[in-house]
Amino acid sequence: MSATESARRITAQPKPVSGVSMRDLLAACAAAAAVSTPPSAPAPEPHLAGPARDRREAA
Repeated sequence: MSATESARRITAQPKPVSGVSMRDLLAACAAAAAVSTPPSAPAPEPHLAGPARDRREAA
């Protein structure tokens, strides 16, 4: 085997890494992030948040 023949074999076409498109890969990442992120805490309700200033005490 000559040097040029072995060089041709080394520089042959690279094989594709995977059959997954970039669109599918990004969609899978977005889905994984949505599933693994916990829901945010609900906002406190305004009428329960602070002391009741407009309420009167019972007699």
